[in-house]
Amino acid sequence: MGRVKLSMDDMALIAKFEQITGAAAIDVVRDDDGDRIIVVVRAKQLGRAIGKGGERVRAASEVFGRTVDVVEMAETVEEFVKSALAPARVEEVKIVKQRDGSKVASVTVKNEDRGIAIGREGRNVARARILVKRHFDLSNVVIA
Repeated sequence: MGRVKLSMDDMALIAKFEQITGAAAIDVVRDDDGDRIIVVVRAKQLGRAIGKGGERVRAASEVFGRTVDVVEMAETVEEFVKSALAPARVEEVKIVKQRDGSKVASVTVKNEDRGIAIGREGRNVARARILVKRHFDLSNVVIA
């Protein structure tokens, strides 16, 4: 797992998110292209971060003035990719080493969930790409 460096602004965002949701966050990414904030929470903290009926994540979105996506951390890159693509049902994640030495996650999802995995304008797969680069040093995520 890669070591992620957080700026003071990032740490302030994490602190505010934790205050609002009560969930322990370990990373935050400002995705200006997607006009959202992506928060990575510790394992088993996803339910707490989202809240009943989504109330906590909605409250965080209102405070930050942007959509807040929450992803649960995982020990392995395969599990993390599944988490980053949720709620799509991922069948398999293969890590493929490219000729140039870079690594790519090739993901197979249930056929009916392909659109969910990709997301509107590619937002969900973009979220997965951003996060696996930061945490696991993979160069890309492709939906096979």
